[in-house]
Amino acid sequence: MSRRVLLGIDFGGTKVALATASADDVDRPLRKVRLPTRGDEGAQQVLRRSLDAAAELAGRSGTLQAVGVSTFGVIRGETVRLAPTVPGWEGLELPRLLREEFGDTPVAIDNDVNAAAAAELRWGALRGVGTGLYLNLGTGLAAALVVDGRVAPGAHGAAGEIGYLLGEPGDLAFSEGHAPLEEIISGHALARHGAALLGRPVSAASLFEAGDDPAVRALLDRAVAALAMAVANVCVVLDPERVVVGGGLMGASHHIMPRLTAEIRRAVPFPPEITAARFVDDAPLFGALALALTASGRSVREDASRPGGA
Repeated sequence: MSRRVLLGIDFGGTKVALATASADDVDRPLRKVRLPTRGDEGAQQVLRRSLDAAAELAGRSGTLQAVGVSTFGVIRGETVRLAPTVPGWEGLELPRLLREEFGDTPVAIDNDVNAAAAAELRWGALRGVGTGLYLNLGTGLAAALVVDGRVAPGAHGAAGEIGYLLGEPGDLAFSEGHAPLEEIISGHALARHGAALLGRPVSAASLFEAGDDPAVRALLDRAVAALAMAVANVCVVLDPERVVVGGGLMGASHHIMPRLTAEIRRAVPFPPEITAARFVDDAPLFGALALALTASGRSVREDASRPGGA
């Protein structure tokens, strides 16, 4: 008898990651595949190559039980919004296309940060948390809000898009094509500003190790201070019990976490616990598998009752 498996697909700006797993052992995927996104080819080509790879992967793993999908951007109804990275992804009817592809197999879809938070809720640092905040510090900047033990989507699927927060009155904002906070503190922004300062291409991670340059120090101090203020403000509004921080910039956590912790303790009446995420590598992919597990009918509560999780 063929074993029943879950399929996770994570659409990213530079890569598409896919994995299959048993519902009883999601922490150890059966098979993984990575594809370059090649976004310049357009959304339809990215989707077709990814779904062909998914069909082959699932066929080698067993009988498909459910599918979970994470994507950059925001899912609003039947379309993807706030997704300029790949031509044609903005406005793509991804939910409908996935339903057509997988037929009667249940499919769940969410944005990549919400998916990562779903993984942390099932098996990671948000497990058992009723009200929490997942903060993703990566190429971009976003958060996921956890309310009543579930990721809260918001009225338009855009809850937690903190990259659009204003830093001060008069900031260029969304309507002018800007994401004010993300343009200060994100991997992309830091690499761009750092390259302008140093006159050569740099990564965001390398900037945190270039501590002897006063201009770089000033850039990083401003960025981390802006992040800490914004997250403290979100905590005042949400009143979370725990803040979980993940994403690629956590390679510089020893620079970021102390400042973040100090500002939250200074500004928030009831400061939450602050901790690193469990899933650093492939967080949205494990999130996609978490979405597939939900689509298959298994609740977070069921996983919480199992020693050690899935």
